[in-house]
Amino acid sequence: MTLLQAIQSQGVGSRKQCLALIERGHALIDGEVCLKPKQVVLPEQVSFYYDDELCVWQDRIVIMMHKPLGYECSAKPQHHPSVLDLLPSIYRARGVQPVGRLDVDTSGLLLLTDDGQLIHRLTHPKRHVPKTYQVTTCEPLNETQINALWQEIELNDEPRPVKAISVQQTASNELLLVIDEGRYHQVRRMLAAVGNSVDKLSRIQMGALPLPDDLPPGAWRSIEEADIGIELR
Repeated sequence: MTLLQAIQSQGVGSRKQCLALIERGHALIDGEVCLKPKQVVLPEQVSFYYDDELCVWQDRIVIMMHKPLGYECSAKPQHHPSVLDLLPSIYRARGVQPVGRLDVDTSGLLLLTDDGQLIHRLTHPKRHVPKTYQVTTCEPLNETQINALWQEIELNDEPRPVKAISVQQTASNELLLVIDEGRYHQVRRMLAAVGNSVDKLSRIQMGALPLPDDLPPGAWRSIEEADIGIELR
């Protein structure tokens, strides 16, 4: 692979734009500036400056983010800023997208990637990827409501009933709820259907990947597919 090919593979622009980036001295091999587009390299040797940010070569991007409240999981947000605004511009240039969505009033673990196949494998209904939510309800939970969450629940405008795969009450108005689907506002609608409502909602785990305690809202870090801890192939 040449230096030009390595830079082009990062999705930062056309061949002409990548040549210009190299000519301006923004491409590095093992930390040293290289002005030779045809220089043969190993991809992992390459780094470059993009919008004044130093970027290392990556075959693909997989990110774990602690989504804060007040952000939309969309590249074209309607009323609030996008979670993509929290990432470096190079990631947006490469087409990183959220894996599924958390609504604007929900915080917690969000995965983002530029790997379309990974998005498909994580979000396809047949995969049944478990997702754990920490729920605070507006009213204290009672035994009838907890039992109802274990049963199939009919939601308006849904072709099939839904049910939790795990329900653990942790306080009078708090529970951990695990679901393996991703219907629109599913957790909020499930709680409404059993006679309560959601005050606070946060996703704290996806697959075997928990939201780290040391990752504050708005922060993110790169991870590997294996970190998700589920069979995706």
